[in-house]
Amino acid sequence: MATGRTHRPATRSRGIPEATVARLPLYLRALTALSERSVPTVSSEELAAAAGVNSAKLRKDFSYLGSYGTRGVGYDVEYLVYQISRELGLTQDWPVVIVGIGNLGAALANYGGFASRGFRVAALIDADPALTGRAVAGIPVRHTDDLEKIIQDNGVSIGVIATPAGAAQQVCDRLVAAGVTSILNFAPTVLSVPDGVDVRKVDLSIELQILAFHEQRKAGEEAATPDGGGPAAVTRKESADKGPDGDVPAVMPA
Repeated sequence: MATGRTHRPATRSRGIPEATVARLPLYLRALTALSERSVPTVSSEELAAAAGVNSAKLRKDFSYLGSYGTRGVGYDVEYLVYQISRELGLTQDWPVVIVGIGNLGAALANYGGFASRGFRVAALIDADPALTGRAVAGIPVRHTDDLEKIIQDNGVSIGVIATPAGAAQQVCDRLVAAGVTSILNFAPTVLSVPDGVDVRKVDLSIELQILAFHEQRKAGEEAATPDGGGPAAVTRKESADKGPDGDVPAVMPA
């Protein structure tokens, strides 16, 4: 089985837009659910609804893959699962290391969805000597002193950082120096990486802050209805929401 060090996804060289690449996993998740129910074909409208996009955007995305469906029949579910999996590089084995085995790192290690989606957790790494040798999800934790050797021995090109913010950049630098070219960052900090290294950041606090912003907006809109205070409420709401430029709140979440 091939490993991540010998292959790089071809999406960029083939001119597939990054926005389309970001939606492919959504399509794959919806298609996998259909496949598990033995659904043979699906229309663009049905698949778009399941993936949470509009059908015109879906058809445009699939055109980059060379998949246009059949009029009156739709898309072949199994073929699309294979086609998108191949485009995402999921038809091969991608060894992954997780650095930082605190609560979050341990939860990631125990996540059962990695293996079924083409990712193999090759090693768990932590700087705490007390954790060394302890099994998490059946995998013994290794010390960060062995990080470079682990990456080289397992042909790792994808690293997951789940350390505290203060340690994340140093860990990132070591991963990159050892040959890792893609990083999934759960640490609450922005990482600096050289050209050729891809970083995806997952920050749950930011996502919650965005949801809080929308909840505040919805609460303001409800208060502005006739039952919620009438024109006076509208005036207060507009005044509170307008910032120096007129539309954006003056204070936004950091």
